[in-house]
Amino acid sequence: MATNPVLAPSRHIHGLPDFGSISDDDFLPAFTTAMAEHLVEIEAIAADTQDPTFANTVEALERSGRLLGRAAGTFFNLVGPDTNPQRNAIAQELAPLLTDHQNTIALHPKLFARIASLHARRDDLGLDEPSIRLLDKRYREAIRAGAGLAPDDQQQMREISSRLSVLTTTFTQAVLDESNDAAVVIETAAELDGLSPSSIAAAADAARAAGHDGGHLLALELPTSQSAVASLTDPATRARVFEASISRGLRGNDHDTRATIIEIVTLRARRAALLGYRDHAEFVIAEQTAPDAEAVESMLGELISSAMRAGGRELTRLREFAGEHIEPSDITYWLAVEKRRGAAVSLDDFADYCDLDRVLTDGVFFAARSLYGLQFVERADLPTYHPDVRTWEVFDAEGVSIGLYLGDYFARPSKRGGAWMNNITDQSTLLGDQPIVVNVCNFTRPQAGGRCLLSFDQLTTLFHEFGHALHGLLSAVRFPAQSGTSVPRDFVEFPSQVNEMWSLHPDVLANYARHHETGDPIPAELAEAARAATSVESAHSTIEYLAAATLDLAWHRVTHDEITAGALEIGVEAFEANALARAGVASELIPPRYRSAYFNHIFGGGYAAGYYSYIWSEVLDAETEQWFLAHGGLTRANGRRFAEATLSRGDSVDPIASHRALLGRPAELAPLLARKGLVSV
Repeated sequence: MATNPVLAPSRHIHGLPDFGSISDDDFLPAFTTAMAEHLVEIEAIAADTQDPTFANTVEALERSGRLLGRAAGTFFNLVGPDTNPQRNAIAQELAPLLTDHQNTIALHPKLFARIASLHARRDDLGLDEPSIRLLDKRYREAIRAGAGLAPDDQQQMREISSRLSVLTTTFTQAVLDESNDAAVVIETAAELDGLSPSSIAAAADAARAAGHDGGHLLALELPTSQSAVASLTDPATRARVFEASISRGLRGNDHDTRATIIEIVTLRARRAALLGYRDHAEFVIAEQTAPDAEAVESMLGELISSAMRAGGRELTRLREFAGEHIEPSDITYWLAVEKRRGAAVSLDDFADYCDLDRVLTDGVFFAARSLYGLQFVERADLPTYHPDVRTWEVFDAEGVSIGLYLGDYFARPSKRGGAWMNNITDQSTLLGDQPIVVNVCNFTRPQAGGRCLLSFDQLTTLFHEFGHALHGLLSAVRFPAQSGTSVPRDFVEFPSQVNEMWSLHPDVLANYARHHETGDPIPAELAEAARAATSVESAHSTIEYLAAATLDLAWHRVTHDEITAGALEIGVEAFEANALARAGVASELIPPRYRSAYFNHIFGGGYAAGYYSYIWSEVLDAETEQWFLAHGGLTRANGRRFAEATLSRGDSVDPIASHRALLGRPAELAPLLARKGLVSV
């Protein structure tokens, strides 16, 4: 341990990994040592001759595996934002090893017997709510891993879990490789008309960095709709970029993901059947705040009905506005043009007032200080895993250092698409750990000496991901398993969605929105036009999302028996088309936000049968936005109440009950329908 820099105690504040001393060759030995050490700890807990107690069993489990947590927090933070061939190979090798390690613990007969004994007596143990919730979680995890099954079925569960870990890792790596391979090379700057001069220059830089002698390279973002398409005036260029996006993973090359998808879905259905669930969606949603899969389908169905009617009207209006035939690649462009022309003032200049550095310090951090009393002090002296990464030490209102925040904002070929928050270290008073959280985005890197100017969508993304970061930074729980974002999947997006509301709040916008060259404050009429333009989501965007959520549920509502009978033999594209048509969300002009072949959330990430969680959480978010506004908006009192109800509690309490207590009643759907412009349909 002392000689491996991955495992050696850090000399940096809050245990920040010493990235500069760690090489990729250190990771596999570190994991080997850490897993072995963890199993020694597990055997000691299981072999304890004392009668099982919460302290000597459940709490002891929370204290175990610290070396493994250190290795995982360091390595898996690197694989997403800064991978390379060696790291990809390590991730592939580790996937089944870590899964088998977790199964060995979950299926340990003596350990499970201790947990089951405590669970049977949980009402008589005198435990507080966080302890009861943790005991329940440990028991359910063991059962869901197969601890209650016969030995042969347990072995099947082990094999399925191991294979799935390899397949999901393979899928993620294939999506990144395919997106890089499918990036669009544009020969002339004239074909990029509509993009800003800085974006065109950045595309030229990207082409040179990728080894092209000239031209411009438009990298592909993870969603189907590419932000560049909304600005490009040339229909042919829009079509090229759009086609490159929607064909990813379906081109029959080495990065084709169709066979991987079919195998993942088949194995998930088989696992659900072994555990007595109808399908994988039922297996997943049993652990969420939604009551069941039928309730999710019902909510999506209600929204789809309204959204498709609104979408029909929107497309009719758009055709009249454009005065020409519209292809799928044209929709976001004409929506953007319509929005600009319908604004009281031109919105073309809004990004000039959204310099990333100023938005961070005077917008994102300003709102966090106003609401939660947080202070952010940049620490250029601390090591980072990539030159792009910046680090801030975070202090509470009393000046106490409570954690570290790392920001990794620019796109690069080694970074997977999208935006996310990651934990290097989870907060826990039991272990005395303070949080280290990372926000990762994929903004276009400016030219040397230039400024990164954020679009509306990028501005929202920055505030959204920082909402996840706040969930980790403000965590104040005892057990690491309940820390920060360790909440049900369909609740985890709620705090981040709430934080989006501050991006255009008058007090926040006035504080950060200054022209990147002159320093002049944003004109009042432009600020008001920006708020008006973003106050209601387009039907197109809503339909994109609902189509993706529909695909997710469709793949994971297929039963093992149906698959055995040939339900998936029609292939990925036909399955997609049938699922969208059955749900009433099929549209020739509006494809899903993610097609299955690059739907990393569900086939490479943790959102399988859970992509609905964004809209499920948005119901709570829309209600909470109204609560903030009704109680005075951006105030410390409101921030304190929200932090106490949600951000500090993690999974130590029932999150829905806590939200109900904040509002004084259950959340309702009406505010969300109003936000999406669906009330009158």
